[in-house]
Amino acid sequence: MAKFFRALGDPTRLRLLEFILGGERTSADCVEHAGISQPRVSVHLSCLVDCGYVIARRDGKKLRYSVGDPRVADLVVLARSLATDNAAALTCCTRIPSADRD
Repeated sequence: MAKFFRALGDPTRLRLLEFILGGERTSADCVEHAGISQPRVSVHLSCLVDCGYVIARRDGKKLRYSVGDPRVADLVVLARSLATDNAAALTCCTRIPSADRD
């Protein structure tokens, strides 16, 4: 289970997952949203696919990404709610460093 959550421990992957929750996205959409290079976005998307958070389908030359299991949205919403409710404790936590970007 730790490996399952570790995939969400990266801020860029989490940002991409939340973006994809809004609807099917292409790699180019994800690059524009994340503001990082296409190769880095591809690595993060591959991780999300490999861990089962996202599915990819080929559409001609493009890959389109979507969430294949609606429970992923529930998980993200619950995690955001818990993080908001525990914001003070998370801010004070020194054991896990904050990372804002890839």
